[in-house]
Amino acid sequence: MNTTLHAYSTGWKRGLIESRISLTTISDLMGFIMPTAISIAVLFFMRGADFEGAPVSLGSMNMPSLIGMNVVFGGLMSIIGTLSMDRTNGTLLRAKSMPGGMTGYLVGHVVATALYVLATVAVMLAAGLILFDGLEFDTPDRWLLFLAVVLMGIVTTLPLGAVLGALINNPKNMGLVMLPVMGSVAISGIFYPLAALPGWLQTIGQAFPIYWMGLGMRHAMLPDTMSAVEVGGSWRTLMMFGVLAAWAILALALAPRLLRRMARRESGSAVAARRAEMQRQWG
Repeated sequence: MNTTLHAYSTGWKRGLIESRISLTTISDLMGFIMPTAISIAVLFFMRGADFEGAPVSLGSMNMPSLIGMNVVFGGLMSIIGTLSMDRTNGTLLRAKSMPGGMTGYLVGHVVATALYVLATVAVMLAAGLILFDGLEFDTPDRWLLFLAVVLMGIVTTLPLGAVLGALINNPKNMGLVMLPVMGSVAISGIFYPLAALPGWLQTIGQAFPIYWMGLGMRHAMLPDTMSAVEVGGSWRTLMMFGVLAAWAILALALAPRLLRRMARRESGSAVAARRAEMQRQWG
């Protein structure tokens, strides 16, 4: 028990240290600021565009969706990228060699990624409330719904990222995950209402958590009349939480097994082979 508690405590401290380092590293800060700033700027110039007489502009409509997308995208890709890089540079092997090292390693990355996602959400929320009209976010039930959806998204996407990261043994294979994720964004109603797409694309889009995160954010931040442009003409709150919970349960069931299998396969020779392969491919 003491070893487990020590591992969790060490992981928590590691996550805080990683976050502090990121906040003082120019490249990490630019990687955080630039995509967020570009997304907000694009939506800002969409303020004059409307969707079939909706009470808010297309920019205001897409701001909550973009927050939901960033929760999913940040949670998935951060964990996947970290696991794939650390398998190549030997960090995972060093963690495996220490008592409780794998637990501390994973807790640290979960904490750092969750803080990164929360920081992104806070920045985008502040920008949205200042720059966009029509967002209704001034009652306790809106705040509670917003926080519940964000936390549900983090609980869903972090273990899902761990599942996918455990299946990728080389950073060059990141595209195998990146392309499907970007494809799901295109058909998940993030930048245009899902109801405007063909029925078969609507069905596919609703299979992924990114659609339900966007729906939950829109419910929390947009007028209730905006539910008319959604699939079924309603926010489907219970279904939204149910689908996200189902993805979370599935990911939490798979992640420990896949991560244990990944750790068992780590060895000095495996790390050396990956480094040699990267040198051959990338010069």
